[in-house]
Amino acid sequence: MATTALTRQNRRKIFLHKIGFGVLFFVLSVITLAFLVPLFWLLSSSLKENTELFSVPVKWLPSKPRFENFIRMFTYFPFTLYLRNTLIIVFFNIVGSTISSAVAAYGFSRLYWKGRDKVFVIVLITMILPFQVIMVPLFMLFQRIGWIGTFLPLTLTCFFGNPFYIFLIRQFFLSLPLELNDAARIDGANEFRIFSRIAIPLSTPVLATVAIFSFLKTWNDFIGPLIFLANQKLYTLSIGAQMIRSRLQPNWEILMPLGVVMVLPVLIMFFFMQKYFIQGIAMSGIKG
Repeated sequence: MATTALTRQNRRKIFLHKIGFGVLFFVLSVITLAFLVPLFWLLSSSLKENTELFSVPVKWLPSKPRFENFIRMFTYFPFTLYLRNTLIIVFFNIVGSTISSAVAAYGFSRLYWKGRDKVFVIVLITMILPFQVIMVPLFMLFQRIGWIGTFLPLTLTCFFGNPFYIFLIRQFFLSLPLELNDAARIDGANEFRIFSRIAIPLSTPVLATVAIFSFLKTWNDFIGPLIFLANQKLYTLSIGAQMIRSRLQPNWEILMPLGVVMVLPVLIMFFFMQKYFIQGIAMSGIKG
């Protein structure tokens, strides 16, 4: 009898487990569909004519795919120039933010100096300041030193660290055993050697996470280039898209392919680096 009751109990647990798994699968499928539908609509709309975009009822698929929309996008406005400008800014932001934030995070986590924690609190406080608050003072500062109309406000400043990236990398460094530093010091290694040969190689996941965040922030940035790039030859893709959209009659046959091109690098980067992204967030001690 006891064996029969135990068997029934196990069957009930298995049944409830299957129901829970089915509900979870259904919820995740709905969430996934909610994210995929806009992407599918963007891709489908990039191959449509203007008359099909706003047709009633909605046409999910183009009657005749117009791949020439992507070809027209390259000639409708200086796409290649704007893409080059965007990639230049993105490259310097990724390199500058990652290196400078890692150096600052190492100083806040692995080195002991007077007032370290108080200074770190001040760094964290700067995270609550929105860009709109410091936008005007920054513009006046860069105007006085002659940086307006150049890439310098958007590239050189990233070499001074980012508060959120510093916090993220610091949390990761704190999870590394201090015995590694002590053993390296006993072997005669200085702090720079410990940082470059031990801390950095072990921090690949969090550094990849910082690189992803920096890429997303810079690739999608609109306000910064709009304010500091006073020269049309230095415009980025985000400004180019807004220029097309702000016209009296926006050319949706160009905007939709441009949207696909701007979304595609983000999806590709996250697809190939999602392992490092998830690992970096998990090992940094941040919980959502």
